[in-house]
Amino acid sequence: MTRRFVLIAAGEKFANTKRPPTNQACVECHGTNSDSKLPIDPVTPRLAGQYHDYLAHSLQMYRDGDRAHALMSLQAKDLTDQQIADVTAYFGSLQNDKLRDLHGVH
Repeated sequence: MTRRFVLIAAGEKFANTKRPPTNQACVECHGTNSDSKLPIDPVTPRLAGQYHDYLAHSLQMYRDGDRAHALMSLQAKDLTDQQIADVTAYFGSLQNDKLRDLHGVH
């Protein structure tokens, strides 16, 4: 099994696990590629299909206090680099037909 698949499998488990301090799992707010009712509100981003490096950088910023959000700052404050790599590999591996790359769009 390749390293990428190991990250994705660990990330899927992590994304579906309720964690303190909010006792919520990532997918409860952000959904997966098959959730038609998620994300939970219009300002909560759908993470499926996003570039894993963008997601990792965002989580690192929440963890390190360089980016603030009432819920995400709490959820990310104790994340390890490995947990971030795993969960972002998982969300990056999901299909999202609504996600569009705006490169070259004027």
